[in-house]
Amino acid sequence: MASQQSIRKALGAIKDSTKVGLAKVNSTYKELDIAVVKATNHVECPPKEKHVRMIFLATSSSRPRADVAYCIHALARRIAKTHNWTVALKSMMVIHRTLREGDPTFREELINYGRNRGHILNLSNFKDDSSPQAWDYSAWVRTYALFLEERLECFRVLKYDVESERPTGHSRTRELDTVELLEHLPALQQLLFRLMGCQPEGAAISNYVIQAALGLVSI
Repeated sequence: MASQQSIRKALGAIKDSTKVGLAKVNSTYKELDIAVVKATNHVECPPKEKHVRMIFLATSSSRPRADVAYCIHALARRIAKTHNWTVALKSMMVIHRTLREGDPTFREELINYGRNRGHILNLSNFKDDSSPQAWDYSAWVRTYALFLEERLECFRVLKYDVESERPTGHSRTRELDTVELLEHLPALQQLLFRLMGCQPEGAAISNYVIQAALGLVSI
């Protein structure tokens, strides 16, 4: 088992190195492509801050909408092509952090992407078959994807971001009148349901990267 894991890590490193090399050929979005690959590489640790910050910069309001759309396309491609739980999870952590800390244009373009090309976060069939532990990790990856998808749906219904209001202590939900609250209640209840479902199980309980992602959910 240990030798298989070592081989798998080596293959992952080769894939990452190859993708970085290919990204360097892309003259238009070279730096962004490299940042996406490095932020979501096969190394079992949270995305490196410098690469996440590069993605924040590439999706800021000062950049053309085409740049933001390309970043989402790059992340979607990364998620769609991988069978590795680490790459899938780190890609979603990048999306989650950009939703929380990045410019609102990222969220708007992510919703537009879902309308036009299908949901980037639809990982219902995702499974990493490399080990029994990876099965548990894959289950949590699918759960996390459902939470993020519901978060976007909640924003679409409410027209404001419930999660981003938590650090400020201000809640527009408390200011809703009875009619508005009844209209928004199903979306809020579904988001709460997905949030409660994010409790890891099995090997996922003690995994460092999953715990880091769970920290984003619970903050």
